[in-house]
Amino acid sequence: MDADHLSLPLAGITVVALEQAVAAPLATRHLADMGARVIKVERVGEGDFARNYDDVVHGLASHFVWLNRGKESLSLDLKSDSGRDVLRRLVARSDVFLQNLAPGAAARLGFGADDLRADHDGLIVVDMSGYGDAGPYRERKAYDMLVQAEAGLISVTGSADEVAKTGIPTSDIAAGMYALTSILGALVRRGSTGAGASISVSMFDATVEWMGHPMYMRLYGDRQIARSGVGHAAIVPYDRYPTSDGEILIGVQNDRGWRVLIADVLSRPDLADDPRYATNIDRVERRGEVDAAVAVETKRFTTAELDEKLAAAGIPAAEIRELDGVVAHPQLSERDRWRDVDTEAGPIRALLPPMTFADVELPMGPVPALGEHTETILRELDGDPH
Repeated sequence: MDADHLSLPLAGITVVALEQAVAAPLATRHLADMGARVIKVERVGEGDFARNYDDVVHGLASHFVWLNRGKESLSLDLKSDSGRDVLRRLVARSDVFLQNLAPGAAARLGFGADDLRADHDGLIVVDMSGYGDAGPYRERKAYDMLVQAEAGLISVTGSADEVAKTGIPTSDIAAGMYALTSILGALVRRGSTGAGASISVSMFDATVEWMGHPMYMRLYGDRQIARSGVGHAAIVPYDRYPTSDGEILIGVQNDRGWRVLIADVLSRPDLADDPRYATNIDRVERRGEVDAAVAVETKRFTTAELDEKLAAAGIPAAEIRELDGVVAHPQLSERDRWRDVDTEAGPIRALLPPMTFADVELPMGPVPALGEHTETILRELDGDPH
């Protein structure tokens, strides 16, 4: 093993993932980015069904190439005794086992946490599910949209006239990130105590946790927050405002920022001194008046002019970019955030992992073809005296 690999945070850690779709693959991709060896167990002939969501990336699926770089693909028939035997032997020499099959499916195959840790107490087992391992919703289908609905996220997303789900799989991502952090925490604890862990993470619990301030507003303010598009239910002004050639987002989070915005940037000191708008609570109560007054002034500027003035004054603002603008974003290009990643269809562009270590660039390994590493892994196991 070379010195660069030894310096990776998770070098020497082996993860076996019986995974599909988004939530679990997201967690394990981050582990792979940090240097863990991640062995992805896939169905023979079919593989992870996310491989077939679309074919826009040189014939490969966008979800799959996003979530599965740096992993090894092992094709197994877990309905067969030989397939289950291979998986048991593989898990026995691993540090982490993660699965997000249908509720109870892994346990029925003999890969429940209790069974696995009976002989391998240091193993970290993570079971991911839609709604948890108990309760009346345990067996329900748990697609991202459905969990967003049950967790209340859809009820607070969209416009006043229409609800909407988020444009990315938020419930999947939330669960994946909690699985990731729980694994890292368990590895740290195991380093001190030698003990592994049995961990469960549900998409529902993860999403409800993210419903923080709307939940507290309901619990203690006794009200459902209103849907407000890109606006904020509890802060004003915090919305999109018209310019002479488009629109811009402005977010003022405190009373000092309000005074700077309205007096210094928009040249309306009379409004800055108006006691009706002095505090955020006052402004929320008069949301329509405040937003209308701000909009009158923002329309005097082009988007670029206003963006520059707001930045100079320290007022948070942003352009509403389409995705082509994000791909070409100067904050990405000037910081050299793009890299090439190999796939069976040729190299593709990908962004460096968000976590940036000063002493080492995290690797971005190839996206595996289905079963690409099966023979290599089986040979390793056959040569293992255990």
